[in-house]
Amino acid sequence: MSRIEESVEVAVPVAAAYEQWCRTSAFPRFMSGVEEVAPGPAGTVHWVARVDGVRREFDAEITERVPGERIAWRSVDGAEQSGVVTFHDAGPGRTRIMLQLDHTPHGVIDLIGDRLGFVAHQVHRCLQDFRANVERASPAA
Repeated sequence: MSRIEESVEVAVPVAAAYEQWCRTSAFPRFMSGVEEVAPGPAGTVHWVARVDGVRREFDAEITERVPGERIAWRSVDGAEQSGVVTFHDAGPGRTRIMLQLDHTPHGVIDLIGDRLGFVAHQVHRCLQDFRANVERASPAA
């Protein structure tokens, strides 16, 4: 299993950053390769993504939710992963978002990509895209 830790500071209050992160239907706007994220059965979230041209689907469950502070999840099928995203007050109108993702690469291509840092780079890029998206959408920015 690999662990990726990444953070970004956004120019919006914690409540705005947290609220935007909770809008899973907006994930394709800032998560490269994600085609759809929608509520699934029994409180799960269903993900559809395209990785290296291959369509992948999996369900994840929210294992912890503290409004305005943190969201944790783990996959229940498909891609083996878990993670937590936390939201920290970084001063007036600013939030530091910290993401930790644990994932298990599947197959040779995934393993090579992970070892070359492609997954970490993608996580970094997604957080940068989230920042642009949330700052653009928030009147507080």
